Amino acid sequence: MNRHERIVKMLLQRNDTNPNTPDTEYGQTPLWCAATNGHEEVVRMMLPRNDVNLNTPDTEYGRTPLCCAAVKGHEEIVRMLLEQTNVNPDPPDTKYSRTPLLWAAANSHERVVRMLLEQSDVNPDTPNTESGQIPLSCAALNRHERIVKILLQRNDVNPGKANRWGHTLPLSAA
Repeated sequence: MNRHERIVKMLLQRNDTNPNTPDTEYGQTPLWCAATNGHEEVVRMMLPRNDVNLNTPDTEYGRTPLCCAAVKGHEEIVRMLLEQTNVNPDPPDTKYSRTPLLWAAANSHERVVRMLLEQSDVNPDTPNTESGQIPLSCAALNRHERIVKILLQRNDVNPGKANRWGHTLPLSAA
């Protein structure tokens, strides 16, 4: 356990420490910061606590800890969070309505995409509000062939779904 982890452990042992207190600038909770920065051991220490809200988004973009871990491809943190019964596996951020699956597909995090698709309450066709793109179109436009193949194997993915301008998935991108 490194020095940072020991400090977190000491703070979490105190009765007067609120693990959900966000910073005043961006509304980022300790769990949010740990998930975003890939601090697996800190996330592991926080998860058993009943007073940690796993779904608290930051106030800047409205991303939950799961969404942040998916954006960065922190596979172990995504796995740990998805194992929790009270985590929402499909929350869109509040700025662009990008779900953890859309972020993982756009950034070519194959294992994270697979983990998210194993969740029964993840909709693989949820579009973002910025452009109306779905995870499949994001993966195709970024030329992430393996992610495209994974998504196309599903019956609940519509490759003909149009974005907000009425465009469907271009064949040149797939």
